[in-house]
Amino acid sequence: MENNIFELQYALDTFYFLVCGALVMFMAAGFAMLESGLVRSKNTAEILTKNIALYAVACTMYMVCGYSVMYGGDDFTMFLSGIVGDGVAGAEEPATYAPSSDFFFQVVFVGAAMSIVSGAVAERMKLWAFLVFAVVMTGFIYPMEGSWTWGGKAVFGMYTLGDLGFSDFAGSGIVHMAGASAALAGVILLGARTGKYTKSGKSIALPGANLPLATLGTFILWLGWFGFNGGSVLATASVENANSVAVVFMNTNAAAAGGLIAALILARLMFGKADLTMALNGALAGLVAITAEPSTPTALQATIFGGLGGILVVLSIITLDKMKIDDPVGAISVHGVVGLLGLLLVPLTNDGSSFTGQLIGAATIFIWVFVISIIVWGILKVVMGIRMSEEEEMEGADISECGMEAYPEFVTK
Repeated sequence: MENNIFELQYALDTFYFLVCGALVMFMAAGFAMLESGLVRSKNTAEILTKNIALYAVACTMYMVCGYSVMYGGDDFTMFLSGIVGDGVAGAEEPATYAPSSDFFFQVVFVGAAMSIVSGAVAERMKLWAFLVFAVVMTGFIYPMEGSWTWGGKAVFGMYTLGDLGFSDFAGSGIVHMAGASAALAGVILLGARTGKYTKSGKSIALPGANLPLATLGTFILWLGWFGFNGGSVLATASVENANSVAVVFMNTNAAAAGGLIAALILARLMFGKADLTMALNGALAGLVAITAEPSTPTALQATIFGGLGGILVVLSIITLDKMKIDDPVGAISVHGVVGLLGLLLVPLTNDGSSFTGQLIGAATIFIWVFVISIIVWGILKVVMGIRMSEEEEMEGADISECGMEAYPEFVTK
């Protein structure tokens, strides 16, 4: 009887893991739609190519080496045999779900982290330089910081973040801030898009080509986030776990709503108009803010936390623009600045964490990812170049990088 119960629990938890992983994988489509909607039409095909290619690169690199860097084990054996690990990643007890489902759930997170980078460097970065960086990011940079956080390993043998009171339930810092840190390094070396700033430093609006697509992308990301946060409970086949999953879903949704409302109201107060792009980023900011700890707040607290993220993202986007840090989709603000906020909110509802631990963890993630990323970007800049020529940029990345146009009927021949 006990064996039958265990088998049923094993099957249900495995199935739940796989479904949540599929939801997170669908977030790749959300990023692709959001970014293609917020760039100009002449760069649409290229950014779609980046998004689908980076996901394939992430899956392959994490299989070949990333998983072993993050959790230990022999990924090359897995590559040949299809057998993944010996149980729950980083756990001492045997898995209560298929180990391969854990790998699948982990690998889609890697793709999400890399997707954050693509939007921030849009409209001026060379496609192949970006994909080479994706190899390093998904195979080494992200897995290393992941090994110090979710993997439980000491940071260069010096200190263990978990012992310091660091907690990041589903990845406000580990996934989102890490992706934004890599993006920031790339943006700094790239510089702003041609025509984005005048000689006097005034910012020129370069509107996206397709706001319906951007809105669809946000809805897809909102949906996928239920898998992102809900799957991080790691199980559902018990009363306790099922209740935890329900709370996480509820709080994830509440935070997104709070973030959108707060961003929309602030944009109205500041600009006199209902800015759709700020509303979209507000929803995403709410989701990022709650990702570090969606299981312990009340629904009202989650809404407030999301609202704080929505307010912060509007202020951050404006501030970075004044600093001439050109981020076409607001990814650095959404995932980096609000990712830090999410980490700092955790101790308010989770007694197992501390502000000191959260700050040290955030600093560890940022310094590692930013420094190594800027080194890699710098090497790529010297070896193969990372930026398109001004002529190619004006023509559009679709023609110069992909040899095709996403909207050929819009062009007069």
